[in-house]
Amino acid sequence: MDSIKPLDKLRLRKQKAQLGGGEKRIAEQHEKGKLTARERIALLVDPDSFEEFDLFVRHQCHNFGMENTVFDGDGVVTGSATINGRVVYLFAQDFTVFGGSLSKTYAEKICKIMDMALKNGCPLIGLNDSGGARIQEGVDALAGYAEIFWRNVMASGVIPQISAILGPCAGGAVYSPAITDFVFMEKHNSYMFVTGPKVVKTVLNETVTTEHLGGAQIHASKSGVAHFMTDSEEETLLLIKKLLSYIPNNNMEDPPVLPSGDPISRLIPELDEVIPENPTKPYDILDVIYPIMDDGEFLQVMGNFAQNIVVGFGRLNGYSVGVVANQPKVLAGVLDIDASIKAARFVRFCDAFNIPLVVFEDVPGFLPGTSQEHNGIIRNGAKLLYAFAEATVPKITVIIRKAYGGAYCVMNSRHMRADLVYAWPTAEIAVMGPKSAVEVIFRKEVKASDNPKQVLNEREEEYRDLFANPYRAAERGYIDDIIEPATTRFRLVRALEMLANKKDTIPPRKHGNIPL
Repeated sequence: MDSIKPLDKLRLRKQKAQLGGGEKRIAEQHEKGKLTARERIALLVDPDSFEEFDLFVRHQCHNFGMENTVFDGDGVVTGSATINGRVVYLFAQDFTVFGGSLSKTYAEKICKIMDMALKNGCPLIGLNDSGGARIQEGVDALAGYAEIFWRNVMASGVIPQISAILGPCAGGAVYSPAITDFVFMEKHNSYMFVTGPKVVKTVLNETVTTEHLGGAQIHASKSGVAHFMTDSEEETLLLIKKLLSYIPNNNMEDPPVLPSGDPISRLIPELDEVIPENPTKPYDILDVIYPIMDDGEFLQVMGNFAQNIVVGFGRLNGYSVGVVANQPKVLAGVLDIDASIKAARFVRFCDAFNIPLVVFEDVPGFLPGTSQEHNGIIRNGAKLLYAFAEATVPKITVIIRKAYGGAYCVMNSRHMRADLVYAWPTAEIAVMGPKSAVEVIFRKEVKASDNPKQVLNEREEEYRDLFANPYRAAERGYIDDIIEPATTRFRLVRALEMLANKKDTIPPRKHGNIPL
C-alpha cells in the first residue's frame, strides 16, 4: 500500500467509500426495491452538481468491538448541490452501513450541513433510511439526535426543510422529520413510529403490523404526519423538485417566478355553472381551483388527510400562491379538528416564506358532536383563526357559497384583515343557514301556528332574501366586490399585482402563544 502513489491512494479510497457498506449490501438494498443513498442524490439533483463533504469521516466508537469495523463516511452522505439551478444542502442516510444507524460523528456531519444551509439561506433536504440510534454508542447517539432537533427548530421558518422517508424511521429519529416543513413517504418501504410493533405487543399486548402502525398510508390519511405519499422513490424525488419550484430559498426572498403563457384575462365560463342550484348539493372544489391556476396546475398538499379542506400550491401569472379551500363534497366542507390543524400549518408555512394566500370559501360551520368537543375543536379550530390573523402576506378570499357563523370569521374574513374579499353571486353570508335560523328566531310563531310548515317556508324565504346572499355584507363594506365566477382568475391576478408591495407588521414580541 505504501508504494501506491498519493493520487492513486486517494482515488482508491474514494472509490471504496462511495460503495458504502459494499457491493453485497448494495445488492441487498436493491433486492428490497430501494435505491442507495448516492443513487437517490443523483436522481434528485442537477447532473454533476453534487459537492460531497466529509467523505472520509469515521466513527470514534471503541465499545463492543466497533473499532474493528469502520467505513469512510460512516453511513450518511452529505453535501451541497443544485436543483434546477438553485443551491440546496442535503443528506442521505445510507442503510448499507450499519443499517443507516446514527452515531456521534454521523450526527456531526448532518449538523454541519444544517449549519451551512442556515448560514447560506438555502433549502435543506433529508433523505431518511435509518435503523435509528447506533446502540453501541449509547448516549452519544442520543446527543447527536438532540443536536439535529435543535437545529431543525432554529431553521424553522427561516429556510425550507424537506424530509423524505425512504425506509425505516423509528424512535427518536422521527422527531427531526416531524419538525420539518414537508414529509414525503414512499408507500412500499417506508414507515415511521415512536415505538415499534414488538414494544406495542409487550406493553399493551396489542398485535399490530409495521404497516398498520406506521406505514405511509396511515400517516398520509390518519395521523397527518406525511404530507405526500408516493408510489416509488423516483416519484418522491421528482415531487420534491416540483415542490421546490413553488417555494423560496429562505424567508428573506420571494418564491420563484416562472414565465407563464396562460393569459391573465382568460375567462372560465364553466365556473358560472359549477355551483348547484340546490344549496345543499355538493360539488368538487378542485373543479374551481384547477381552471383558475396557470395552465390548470395545482400541487395539492396532504391530499389524503382531512379531505374536507384542500391546501396546496399553484401559480397565477407565474407567481406562486398558497391555496386554502373548503371541500363541499367531503363532510359538506365543515371545519373539524383535523381540517383546522392541516390548514393552520399550511397558512403558517406560506406566511413564513412570503407566499400569498388565496382562500376559496364554502363553509357551513364547525363539525358538531361530542367527539369533536371532547377532543378540542375549540382549541384546534382556534389554530386556523390564529394562523390567518397572524399572517402578513397578501391574503385574498373568494366566498363561493356558504360562509356561516364563526367559520366565516375563521376562513380569512375581512375582519381577520384579509386584504381583499370577493364573493360570487351564489354566496350566502350569515350566522347560520336559513332553515336553522328560522327555527330559532320564529320558534314561538311556528309553535302557535295552525300551519307550521307554511310559516317555516315563508320565514325561511324571508331570511334567505335578507341574509343568504352577498349583498348585505357588500352593503356593510365587508366584501370588496361581487364578481362573476368566470372572471375569478383575472380578478385574482389583478389583486395580487395590486398587493405585490404590501407591508404589514404585528406587535413586537418574542412569539405568540398559539393554542397548541
